[in-house]
Amino acid sequence: MNTDAEREEVYGAPDAMLAVRDDLTPMLSQYADLCETHDDALVLFQVGDFYEAFCEAAETVARTCEVTLTQREDSTGTWPMAGIPIDNAAGYLERLLDAGYRVALADQVEDASEASGLVDRAVTQLITPGTVVDEELLEAGRATYLGAVARDGDDYGLAVVDVSTGECLVTGADRALLLEELDRLAPAELVVGPNCDLPDPSFDPMETPFDPDAFDIEAATETLSSYVSRPDAVVDADVERRAVGALLAYAEYAQGDSKLEYVTRITRFDPREFLQLDATAIRSLELFDSRSAHAGSTLFSVLDETACALGRRRLEAWLRRPLVDRDAIEARLDALGELADDAVTRADLREHLSAVYDLERLVARVSRERANARDLRSLQTTLNRVPEIRATLDSVDSGRLADLRDSLDDLGDVRDLIDRAIVDDPPQEITEGGVIASGFDDELDDLRGTATEGREWVSDLEARERERTGIDSLDVGYNQVHGYYIEVTNPNLDKVPDDYVRRQTLKNSERFYTPELKEREDEILSATERAETLEYDLFCEVRAEVAAESERIQAVADALADLDVLRTLADVAVANDYTRPEFREEGSEGHGGIEIEAGRHPVVERTQDEFVPNPTSLPQGGVALVTGPNMSGKSTYMRQVALVCILAQMGSFVPARAAGLPVVDRVFTRVGASDDIAGGQSTFMREMSELTEILHNATEDSLVLLDEVGRGTSTADGLAIARATTEFIHDEVGAMTLFATHYHDLTDAASERSGVFNLHFTATQTDGEVTFLHSVAEGPSSSSYGVEVAQLAGVPPTVVDRARGLVDADVVAGASESNADGADDTSDAPDDATAEPTPTESVVSNSTRNEGVAEAASDAEGGTLAAYVDGLGNNHHTSNGESSGASGPTAEPSSKATSRAGSSATPAAARDDTLDEVAAELRDADLVDTTPLEALNLLSDLKGRLE
Repeated sequence: MNTDAEREEVYGAPDAMLAVRDDLTPMLSQYADLCETHDDALVLFQVGDFYEAFCEAAETVARTCEVTLTQREDSTGTWPMAGIPIDNAAGYLERLLDAGYRVALADQVEDASEASGLVDRAVTQLITPGTVVDEELLEAGRATYLGAVARDGDDYGLAVVDVSTGECLVTGADRALLLEELDRLAPAELVVGPNCDLPDPSFDPMETPFDPDAFDIEAATETLSSYVSRPDAVVDADVERRAVGALLAYAEYAQGDSKLEYVTRITRFDPREFLQLDATAIRSLELFDSRSAHAGSTLFSVLDETACALGRRRLEAWLRRPLVDRDAIEARLDALGELADDAVTRADLREHLSAVYDLERLVARVSRERANARDLRSLQTTLNRVPEIRATLDSVDSGRLADLRDSLDDLGDVRDLIDRAIVDDPPQEITEGGVIASGFDDELDDLRGTATEGREWVSDLEARERERTGIDSLDVGYNQVHGYYIEVTNPNLDKVPDDYVRRQTLKNSERFYTPELKEREDEILSATERAETLEYDLFCEVRAEVAAESERIQAVADALADLDVLRTLADVAVANDYTRPEFREEGSEGHGGIEIEAGRHPVVERTQDEFVPNPTSLPQGGVALVTGPNMSGKSTYMRQVALVCILAQMGSFVPARAAGLPVVDRVFTRVGASDDIAGGQSTFMREMSELTEILHNATEDSLVLLDEVGRGTSTADGLAIARATTEFIHDEVGAMTLFATHYHDLTDAASERSGVFNLHFTATQTDGEVTFLHSVAEGPSSSSYGVEVAQLAGVPPTVVDRARGLVDADVVAGASESNADGADDTSDAPDDATAEPTPTESVVSNSTRNEGVAEAASDAEGGTLAAYVDGLGNNHHTSNGESSGASGPTAEPSSKATSRAGSSATPAAARDDTLDEVAAELRDADLVDTTPLEALNLLSDLKGRLE
């Protein structure tokens, strides 16, 4: 994309032309005038069948569009010139948009044949990323938003409009929430009001300057008043009214200063009415864009079985903005359940909806007076399906499906009008006749009859004249220049009658006409011309009548979109064995926690031959520390929990055997990181910034995913931050949290906090080879198998052997030191119990380093997190893991947490009971019907219990 400076060079009138302004030819003077009037865009100026640009703009067009740079000479000089064909302009315009240019199309607004002198031209459309309306420049089934932001003190207003469909949304928020909503809606172009001071967003829109006066409250209210009768009833806050008013003013300017009549749905919303997903969560959960090379590797692509563009846009909207209103969620799930149980209805709906055109964009073109006769026929084809769709839902008695069926206005008057007025297979052009059906207008039928009779008379003339003159080679023809003629070859000229009047001489023949032929020609041409003019006028009248019903048509489009999404989600649920989630009643047992039985990742299971389902039991306020080897499935597991919650709240069934869920208000993710060198942030700083966002904004109703917090710095600092984060979330925030880590010392937190517990992903190692079982189990992991993963990745054997030797030496040294210090016997502890020092031991030896870590973390909750990090330096533990003098609140471990985390010593009676249980399970195992993978999972579980 070009820089602002590069774009400014081609905007406005060329300096070279301005220097000789008084001597320019009329056409070039007109071009300079339009460039001055629209100095915020590259002007493309219609000259015949091409859009032309001159001077620096021509060089840019030639380079960007890869067309030939020519020149135009006159008395004032030689002017570089480049053009693109009007009939094939879309591809070239797309290149200019991709390069970051705004383009103003200056069309001839006067018929060249009727102009006396210079043809009048005017800018009829400003084409920018947020204002494109041509189908060739739009992605089918995806919304393209133009956005505007206004500011009033600490309050911000945000409005977006899809100029191609008329959808318009407005909201108000503080700065942080505004930025999140911008990331969620991701407008392609942004008009920013005075003093907004926004940071660069993550989605890189075109930022467009616009008249600051448009953001004035009086001007904005006046603009909004032309769309809604009572602006204060739709948008009550001044800052929101300023945003939407300026937005619509700019949209009108882009469409040739004309009102967008089809913008009839200006809707105010509160971002807190939806599950909030910031840009980091949307990106890391791969809802719409994937970092994987696998086809269909986003959640949206897994769900997108929509039959029409209306449904595809609605599906994206539901996924970007899941609900938090339980009643609304249940209404969607009820409808989905009915469709999931009725394969015939689903199939019928898909058949009907697959014949549906994009009603929203069709009616927008109709309202903008850009629709042709084929568009009207497409609209009628869609509306013809509405009665059939209603009949398909006849058996529905109540609920969301019944509401949608009842809202389907069959628009019989509109369908009848189009059917009577437009021929079945109309031409592309609407000015050359053949558009209006016979019988629609008596005058038109009479004119057509006159023209038809005349042509029939002419067609019979040839036979009559051959017989009258005896000239067998005589022909009757027509061309645009000379009209109708009688052609006689030179050898037969002596037989030409006296009433023939010479019209044209050719090399081998002469062309003539007769007074009667001339009279018929005038009748035919006059009737044809009048008929074409009348047809165009009649078509415009029909189009205007259809445009007057825009609001009714949009309401039908809205219902069809919902039906397509519900049918799609039902098809996906049935095909992929999804189940209906249950949202627990307030006060019921387990309310507020996440309980998933045999949960699956909806995307990953599509890309793998075999996927291992896993359970999740995450109580309200619980923090699960997830350990295990790389590649074992920790990140997939955490993401699948988040995706199950998102799917459920958008109204979808979920990939699990059963799911009991709370309604979460936000999903936060801190998964992976990358440098932002241009922004002055290292990987670790980005990681800490994301962590800070979570710790400031998460609530007890949030779901938090943390993956490897603290890995971007030293082990001591990183472990301290990870430990402090765990305690802060548990003690202060209370959010449901999944925290994947390779800091095995962090697992000791489960013995100190009742809501903290350990989970691990299982693996087996035989003869140095690791098998990942991708199965979650209680308790901490015994190893990360980092060296073995390095070996699998193809690291040279010398490096692998040396690394393994260093690990073994470190384990032995750690064990010797532990025994020398008089530590308890660890023969019954997990395999990794002696591999690393405890969190406390690591931090105590680095107490001075902790001061720097605490300072880095001091931005969270007024320094509370920093206090946790500082406190870790003075947090001494006794040999049995009990704490004394710990910073921050602590809690006695519950029985549930203790069982999950394990204990350092097991009484003999309990050990015997465990042996008996393991033996009983082995005896009861059905080895005949057990798959190898299930057997490995069973053995891993039993081994863990024995250890």
